[in-house]
Amino acid sequence: MRDGEETAYLEAGTAAYRSASRILFVAGFSTFATLYCVQPLMPDFVREFGVTPAESSLTLSLSTGLLAVALLIAGALSDGIGRKPVMVAALLASGLLGIVGAVMPDWHGFLILRALEGIALSGLPAVAMAYVSEEVDPKSAGVAMGLYIGGTAMGGMSGRVMTALVADLGNWRIAVGLVGALGVVAALTVWKALPPSRHFVRRPSGLRALAQSWRGLLSDRGILALFSLGFLLMGGFVTAFNYIGFRLTAPPFELRPALVGAVSIVYCFGMVSSPLFGWLAGRFGNDRTLVAAVLLMIAGLAGLELDHLATMLIGIGLFTFAFFGAHSIVSAWIGQRAQTARGQASSMYLFCYYMGSTLAGTLGGLFWHGYGWTGVALFIGGLLSVAALVAFGLLRRR
Repeated sequence: MRDGEETAYLEAGTAAYRSASRILFVAGFSTFATLYCVQPLMPDFVREFGVTPAESSLTLSLSTGLLAVALLIAGALSDGIGRKPVMVAALLASGLLGIVGAVMPDWHGFLILRALEGIALSGLPAVAMAYVSEEVDPKSAGVAMGLYIGGTAMGGMSGRVMTALVADLGNWRIAVGLVGALGVVAALTVWKALPPSRHFVRRPSGLRALAQSWRGLLSDRGILALFSLGFLLMGGFVTAFNYIGFRLTAPPFELRPALVGAVSIVYCFGMVSSPLFGWLAGRFGNDRTLVAAVLLMIAGLAGLELDHLATMLIGIGLFTFAFFGAHSIVSAWIGQRAQTARGQASSMYLFCYYMGSTLAGTLGGLFWHGYGWTGVALFIGGLLSVAALVAFGLLRRR
């Protein structure tokens, strides 16, 4: 291989780029299908194990909570040993744990396995973001990141829909086992077909090196702004989906639960908007495209305030479309901004991202109980207004 080819970036239009994009889509799909597959199965857990609905929700909250914390370690680990090995290990471990969980007879044993799955899955999201930032040509990185984000959106939706259908036709154990098997297949696919890293530079490991990397990242105001956007945008997005169901089942809509559940199909918009906004960011700049995406989220939120079903559906579609677009832009920008310790930078961003989901999603309940949907909408609007100010601040730094 000639010298110029040895360290070439993956460029749009090449076979290696297309292969990497497809494999990252599969990896994102499997990760988020595994994470969210238990959400529609919670009533089954209540019936089989005799737990309360609140206890059944631990199957998801334990996974996401430990995922958020373990991300900080996974990024540092990948900076030391490489991207691809960590991703393969994460998918393989989570898949095997899912298969074991499908035959686990004990409730507490099942919860332990779900907690371990959250830790295992931490080796994929931030590491995949770092891989794209290092290996893909900067002009094409936005689209590649968008395809990965699109895979996570499709996986999150399919994990809910597929397991619900399989559980209805068979039982929840078959559904969980099927998702686990998918994780094993995804691990083998990444191991065999993902192009190896060519630009990865091993960084020193240990607490001192980790602390130095964190200090460097946290002293960069641009990086901090991107971290805050992860918290604000995900916080607003999750809050909307946490409480939109209550609004749609109440007057004047009074929709049946099955129809309310079908609203999650709008996640399909994320498959379109993620690579689209990545391409737009490459053409017009991250900052300008990000401002547009945040403003579109605010416009979609405004549509949710009107008591007209068609307008609400358009609003939630636009809101979702813009959110995944904004997330793909910020995800790619993190890797471009952090010239070193990209794994740790991506991990810290995703930590803020999931903390936004946890904290804002919970706090939104206080607004719902106190002021109904209008209170929730104002809370989300406040988060997005701050996000817009941060995005405009990044635009002024051009």
